[in-house]
Amino acid sequence: MRLIHSGKVRELYLDESVDPAELLLVASDRLSIYDVVLPTPVPDKGAILTALSLFWFDRTADLVPNHVIGTHDIPAAFAGRAVRCRPLDMLPVECIARGYLTGLGLKEYQKDGTVSGVRLPDGLVEGSRLPEPIFTPTTKAAVGEHDEFMTFDDVVALVGADTAERLRALTLEVYRRGAESAAAGGILVADTKLEFGRDTDGEIVLGDEVLTPDSSRFWPADSYQPGRPQFSFDKQYVRDWSAGLDWDRTAPGPEVPDDVVKVVQDRYAEVYRRITGTAWESPVTG
Repeated sequence: MRLIHSGKVRELYLDESVDPAELLLVASDRLSIYDVVLPTPVPDKGAILTALSLFWFDRTADLVPNHVIGTHDIPAAFAGRAVRCRPLDMLPVECIARGYLTGLGLKEYQKDGTVSGVRLPDGLVEGSRLPEPIFTPTTKAAVGEHDEFMTFDDVVALVGADTAERLRALTLEVYRRGAESAAAGGILVADTKLEFGRDTDGEIVLGDEVLTPDSSRFWPADSYQPGRPQFSFDKQYVRDWSAGLDWDRTAPGPEVPDDVVKVVQDRYAEVYRRITGTAWESPVTG
């Protein structure tokens, strides 16, 4: 088995002993914020991301094809954290859908009333629900660098008009499907990031991860209140913790205390339960 790519959280392996046309995508327990990988892992995190992504890949397959082949022949070292997938030529855009105003989107709006060039109504506050979900793409930065907002015209210039239109439509369709489904478990999906690539036939395919607490902001609906930061079942908790540190958001990242790691682990497991309707069971201890 040969490592061919290592990202902030995931690794890609080529296992020619099974099928040279398949890749093994492994989600680690690494945690990254502000595009910096922190030195402290979160137990079970990779397994939760993998299980939740598989849940969503299955439930969005009628909207867009995805890269998943299956979970057969997974090496014991990667049990519960890996999927076999088709290789894709990934498109150089982080495709983000926002249904609520928060995070860097809020800061951009406060500066000039827009997010990624999309004009929004006046008077919105932290956590405001948007009149309709919007497509707010960013660049796809290398490890240690930061993503930057792009306008839709920037995406057109990068990948062409037809592909840009398709990416926007698919991103918003997957977001709406996810938000509607998560609402049944009392979860608001504030925003989410998707990644797409092309397969060997040139078809646009959904890859990487889908609607996980690493790639999305999940808020409990019963405590939602615009005008203030929301309780979150995602890594926003770690961002908030890091704000109290003397850290400039560049590598190396700070060590994460055990109590913060435990909160993250518990929140990831809880949002898995609320979204899937099934309690999380660790593949290691469950």
